[in-house]
Amino acid sequence: MTKLHFTAVPHAAESIAALRERYGDSGPEEADIVVALGGDGFMLQTLHSFTGKGKPIYGMNRGTVGFLMNEYHLDDLPARLSAAEKAVIHPLKMTAHTQSRAVEARAFNEVSLLRETRQAAKIRILVDGRPRISELICDGVLVSTPVGSTAYNLSAHGPILPVTADLLALTPISAFRPRRWRGALLPHRAKVRFEMLESQKRPVSAVADDFEVRDVTAVDVEEDRSISMTMLYDAGHSLDERILAEQFSD
Repeated sequence: MTKLHFTAVPHAAESIAALRERYGDSGPEEADIVVALGGDGFMLQTLHSFTGKGKPIYGMNRGTVGFLMNEYHLDDLPARLSAAEKAVIHPLKMTAHTQSRAVEARAFNEVSLLRETRQAAKIRILVDGRPRISELICDGVLVSTPVGSTAYNLSAHGPILPVTADLLALTPISAFRPRRWRGALLPHRAKVRFEMLESQKRPVSAVADDFEVRDVTAVDVEEDRSISMTMLYDAGHSLDERILAEQFSD
């Protein structure tokens, strides 16, 4: 029998108790599959918590936004897991440089750069060592994975990417100059470097999912294929299908 471990946001206490009573809980080390109850933010937390553990994650929606989650049902969980479709994803690696240190972090959704004050940010963008934007004046800019393309990236008018696309989305946030630049699609092997111009006058923070580094001077972003995480979805409701359907929604 498949061994399960349940983890949940605080307000899903009743739901997780019912699942544990019905199916037991083998604990995080012994489990074959981790079942996460919450919203998309909690799914990201769970992915980070179990990075490198080799355990598939099956989410059930008990939060506000559940795009990355399956519907919550108490019954038939073993059958749902047995028939589940897999989505294998890779995070971004962010190396954020400040005046005094370099900090690494991973992001399954996106790495975003955001101005810290009323002053617009001025950012130089290089791709694979080649300058592409000499000066982007903006509120910020982000690099998104396919999984994250329907989140902050979409809100910033970036493109939706199929999960299986070997692409990254580079998307400006409220660009002032060059005003007509809407971003770029990059091959997943691309290495992106952001250099802050006038960084003391125009401070910028870098955020990898929910991990923030303030007052950065430069940020390097690339996909980390050494890390693979598997997400499980009910048959007929794969992550690929959800992202495709999102492109035809109102």
